Amino acid sequence: MGKLRDLLGELPKAVTPTRSTNRRKVLLAIAIKAGTQVDIARRTMLSQATVSAAVRELVTAGLVPEVKTEGKGRGGRVSLVPVDDVGVGVHLGWNHTMVVARRLDKEFDQVSVRVSAQGVSKGWHRALPEVKEMIAEAIEETGRRRADVLSLGIALPRMIDPRTGGFTPPILPPWRPGDDPAGDLGAWLGVRAVIDNDANLGALAEQTYGTRENAETVVYVKASTGVGAGIIVHNNVLRGHRGMAGEIGHLTVDPDGAVCQCGGRGCLETVMGADALIAQVRAARTRNSASGPETLEQVIKAADEQDAVCMRVIQDAGRRLGHSLAQLCNLLNPDLVVVGGQLAESRLLLEGCNETLRRFALPGAVADGGAFTLALSELGTRAEPQGALVLGLRGQENAGSAPA
Repeated sequence: MGKLRDLLGELPKAVTPTRSTNRRKVLLAIAIKAGTQVDIARRTMLSQATVSAAVRELVTAGLVPEVKTEGKGRGGRVSLVPVDDVGVGVHLGWNHTMVVARRLDKEFDQVSVRVSAQGVSKGWHRALPEVKEMIAEAIEETGRRRADVLSLGIALPRMIDPRTGGFTPPILPPWRPGDDPAGDLGAWLGVRAVIDNDANLGALAEQTYGTRENAETVVYVKASTGVGAGIIVHNNVLRGHRGMAGEIGHLTVDPDGAVCQCGGRGCLETVMGADALIAQVRAARTRNSASGPETLEQVIKAADEQDAVCMRVIQDAGRRLGHSLAQLCNLLNPDLVVVGGQLAESRLLLEGCNETLRRFALPGAVADGGAFTLALSELGTRAEPQGALVLGLRGQENAGSAPA
């Protein structure tokens, strides 16, 4: 086996810089997900003729097996030959960290996974040693070494400025000014790390690896400790000028409500974030002196066991979410809305969400039998780190250390 960057260095120089760039883009698209040339053209937004030319060059270079074509010649599946390179995706949550690592010639779901319940709630520098250990273990399980890592993507539940790759103010706890997870982990692995909001990357993963990959406009909602949304339009993540697009958790739902950690009042997070749901359950249980839950996981587990209070709290959270999503559907008219995150482990959330979404959205935007679909995440808690892995590979398209 060889490395993509080394093997591509042996390719004849492209006639034009554009052709070289397209060849790199096609190679990385194959590393993200094997597929037909039509699939690759759609994901890269290159013409089918350009993709065909690039694939032929990659076959000649020995990076892609001879493609068995069907029909008009573009129906054959394009994949990589065995390579050493590894892609890594990391999700840094408040009370949850997940790492996925994959040798890039393997299928997208053949990943090594490491999970921790510690998260970064106590600060980034306290979490950093364990995150490094998790990454090292996941890489080792693929049969490769740290030196074989080609890309690193990082997902976290904060706003990221797409122009700088840093946090967009206000920098909310547990993160502090000067924290640089991409710089710290990238330097340790010797790669250019890329970082983005975790809801954005959940949307990217669902569109790339979900069964509705042809959806043109995708909204992914992550409902866990907080609430956020990622929006994909024509294969591009909609980040906004300062990376603040999709901050559905900070839509005002009650102008006279509780103060949010963002400084606003009555944000959606204040009524359906983890702390809010736990507080609602504890308040209801003071009447019968029953002990209250300490974590969102306990609320979800009790709801699954038919606890009336916890069931009602989660259903109401879904109704709140559905009302906000109805406004989003009226604005964007998406093909697909996916609900993920820890709260999505309870189907009660989706039931409540579906009820108010269809009540308050324009009927044509959410009509049954049309293009619209509301569904739970197919990737579950792996959506965000899988999306981070995709982001890391996409970030190599113009990186100096990327295959060329």
